[in-house]
Amino acid sequence: MSAPVLDRADDSPMTHRQIMEALSGLLLVLFVAMASSTIVSTALPKIIGDLDGTQTQYTWVVTATLLTATASTPIWGKLADLYSKKILVQASIIIFILGSLIAGFTQNTEQLIAARAFQGLGMGGVQALVQVAIAAMIPPRERGRYNGYLGGVMALATVGGPLLGGLIVDTDALGWRWCFFIGAPFAVIALFVLQKTLHLPVLRRDNVKIDYLGASLIAAGVSVILIWVSFVDDAFTWLSWQTFAMVGSGLVLLALAVWVESRVAEPVVPLPIVRQRTTALAILGSLAVGMAMFGGSVFLGQYFQIGRGYSPTQAGLLMIPMMGGVLVSSTLAGRAITKSGKIKPYVVAGTILLVAGFAGLSFLDHDTSLWYIGVSMAVVGVGVGMSMQNLVLAVQNTVSLRDIGAASATIAFFRSLGGTIGVSVLGAVLARRVATSMTEQLTAMGVPASAASSSGSLNLSALPEAIQHVVRIAYGDATGHIFLISAGVAVIGVIAAVAMKPTQLRSTVDLTPPASDPSVAKVAVD
Repeated sequence: MSAPVLDRADDSPMTHRQIMEALSGLLLVLFVAMASSTIVSTALPKIIGDLDGTQTQYTWVVTATLLTATASTPIWGKLADLYSKKILVQASIIIFILGSLIAGFTQNTEQLIAARAFQGLGMGGVQALVQVAIAAMIPPRERGRYNGYLGGVMALATVGGPLLGGLIVDTDALGWRWCFFIGAPFAVIALFVLQKTLHLPVLRRDNVKIDYLGASLIAAGVSVILIWVSFVDDAFTWLSWQTFAMVGSGLVLLALAVWVESRVAEPVVPLPIVRQRTTALAILGSLAVGMAMFGGSVFLGQYFQIGRGYSPTQAGLLMIPMMGGVLVSSTLAGRAITKSGKIKPYVVAGTILLVAGFAGLSFLDHDTSLWYIGVSMAVVGVGVGMSMQNLVLAVQNTVSLRDIGAASATIAFFRSLGGTIGVSVLGAVLARRVATSMTEQLTAMGVPASAASSSGSLNLSALPEAIQHVVRIAYGDATGHIFLISAGVAVIGVIAAVAMKPTQLRSTVDLTPPASDPSVAKVAVD
């Protein structure tokens, strides 16, 4: 490779001021992506109600975004190891903006699901690339305290998003479509901020190719299994030819993906990295944490609005304890990790708290005390703040800078995969239990059981008052069951965290100087 070897200030570490300037754009990007999602989460019951959608469609509006974000994350990560991280971040933002605008103009749930799937392509890029860019700037030992800023942005976006979404939905002059439109101007600002502040070297290697076949096989395999989860025990039984066909084909596609990944020169999910003990356990922990966190929390807004009858704004306010827990724990744990250089104790404690919080939420019904719910949500938030980002940090500490994109994206991939599976599985469980509960209650009232199916729409205002009461009780009582499942899944995260080998975080950005690798040239193009 004949390109000149140029770098930032003779490869000297970035100053705190330079890091904060670059972080300003990255954190703004992360805030826009997360806030756009959380705004929709609170407004979704209203959106699906207005579009006359069902519980299955409610789940798929969330799942579609997670699915495409999950499938695209490894590709974004691999591209980040080869090309300009800044350009890739900006490209992902543009895709996210377009997806948001398209979603705002949709006229039915099918169009909304498709738009959210497109939006997820950009979200996958933002989620993966922000982590990659930070890893390229800051040594793992110092990254702990900067993770506090990440936690703060996550908390602000997750608290402010539902509140803003509730206000938008409750304001007649705006309407729910502005939940999608409102993020666009902030995303445009983020593009300009990144252009001004983010300057990273690019590691380029000769004769490299992106493994699109492997990525496609992974996406196809996961999609088939998720589609099966959404329809099993409803459109067809567990033991049926449809089950064997869909599960069988999904597993075959995933097996082919592993075979392809083991043979290509540049796999999107590098198996040598995945086989490392720390990475493998962090993947298992991220899968469990993602499944429990995304799968459980996405239904809290629905519980407060449909199960308890609160407005979208009130539902957003009631979510504050969880986000407060994320903010406080991520900040304090990040500073403690930077000071000690040790990460395992905080990950173990975080996963244990996650189990405890979801176990507490498993006792929910339609009239549980709000104080009890708030305390349980706060415990969940503390667990998330101590575990989720630090599982990524544990992996980044074990790989060189040239593989930081693929490694970071691999963890993000499995966390998103866990979230996607969690939302699909728990959404399917919730739908089944709600349908069963409504049938039992309506039958007891002397109403024909067929009325339960006509009550499947989330547009409660179109239902008689007596039926509305039945629906609220059904949703309120069924939600606790899915949190019990979340607690059980989160136990896997505890086991993975305990099994992780204690390590000391390194104080350098890279394991070895890039100059020692003759296949790599560092070109400052950002």
